Amino acid sequence: MWKGVLPAVSTKFTEDGALDFAEMERCFKLLMDAGCDGLIACGSLGEGPMLSHAERLDVLRATKAVSGGKPALLTIAESGQREACQLAEQAARAGADGLMVVPSLIYHTNEQETVANLRAIAAAADLPVMIYSNRVAYRVDVTPELLLELADDKRFVAIKESSDDIRRTTETINLLGDRYQVLTGVDNLAYEALCMGAVGWVAGLVLAFPRETVAIYQLIQQGRHAEALAIYRWFRPLLDLDVSRYLVQNIKLVEAMVIGSNERVRAPRLPLSGAQRAHVESVVRKALASRPELPAF
Repeated sequence: MWKGVLPAVSTKFTEDGALDFAEMERCFKLLMDAGCDGLIACGSLGEGPMLSHAERLDVLRATKAVSGGKPALLTIAESGQREACQLAEQAARAGADGLMVVPSLIYHTNEQETVANLRAIAAAADLPVMIYSNRVAYRVDVTPELLLELADDKRFVAIKESSDDIRRTTETINLLGDRYQVLTGVDNLAYEALCMGAVGWVAGLVLAFPRETVAIYQLIQQGRHAEALAIYRWFRPLLDLDVSRYLVQNIKLVEAMVIGSNERVRAPRLPLSGAQRAHVESVVRKALASRPELPAF
């Protein structure tokens, strides 16, 4: 159902902190014009937990308006199951093509609780679901064994694999075959995961470098691994900026430098300053100075 490059879009704000729909439309259109395969709203990079439910639904509608019939997904990432189910139901009514679901953010559920939580959210929306497994950031690990337990519910169609262990892609496929579509959610493991059988990339730095991201994916699909690897090696210092506590600020600064967007964030976040800002700016300048010419694909 879902494969290819699916950007986890950033949420744009005006100077007074409101949602900037004009800038979101512009940036989202750049992604679709570059050949991306859908859009995912209000994830970690999209500052979802900093937005009200109404704002998240508005961002979903903005992605839907630009996605051109390709999937527009809303991220469900709530501390409480009741609130998660409420938002999931509202997303379905607002026209979401599916959900990306993060298990409970604050309370770190055990295996029984994780399964019950995911089942409840899926039932509330009755939409296709991509499970987001990120034991590093969110402390809840949706293992291949838990995916096997959930496999009887056909609403669970995909897994965003962000365990930071490249072996997990193979383990999931070995246990479950093609029951789930495996997508990588770690930018600086994307080449490795795609070569191991992942069918998609939920990407972050794609927001500033969509053509390069799509090129890597498409070249791997065509078996042109050497060409994809050359781009990926150039891209790696930028991709490392996604694997950070400051990924939102990092990537918004990259967007500002590369595509002329802004780096406004929701408090308590603040834009980067000092040595952190200087580092990101240096990485971007070096990348732009050596930006490769992309092959036809």
